[in-house]
Amino acid sequence: MSSLSVYHVSSPDIPNKVLTHFEDIASTLAEKGVRFDRWEAATKIQPGASQDEVIAAYQAQIDRLMTERGYVTVDVISLNSDHPQKAELRAKFLDEHRHGEDEVRFFVAGRGLFTLHIDDYVYAVLCEKNDLISVPAGTPHWFDMGEHPHFVAIRLFNNPEGWVAKFTGDDIASRFPRLED
Repeated sequence: MSSLSVYHVSSPDIPNKVLTHFEDIASTLAEKGVRFDRWEAATKIQPGASQDEVIAAYQAQIDRLMTERGYVTVDVISLNSDHPQKAELRAKFLDEHRHGEDEVRFFVAGRGLFTLHIDDYVYAVLCEKNDLISVPAGTPHWFDMGEHPHFVAIRLFNNPEGWVAKFTGDDIASRFPRLED
């Protein structure tokens, strides 16, 4: 189940609130400029589907979002616990960073934890199958796929180069909960 846990930066052990209803999550994040939405596939996606098949199942939603927000590239990332570089890939995303563009992820399968640092609060968004999150450019955040990752996600970019991070150097991510496996 998708959830949003909101913490004050001074109390990483106890959230101020935990939300599990889609509408509550979406409206709370919208107040901070973060889009949280749900998409349904136009066709059934088989396990092991190709990138083209995954994109085709969500083509109408992708096209709408690309037109609406000016995204220029789309791809699919798939990671599971058998990946030989899972620990290195996890570590790459665990430190707080920003992007010069929106970070848009749609979870086709599996789950991941996006944690956003906005002002004096930390918003931990557990995204699962059918969840779309769009983190605005410049928002400090980190991502945890867990020790045993399992997810397939569609990524949309404004920058044809794809994912480019600017690390903040702040150790805040190490103080907050990670994705529990």
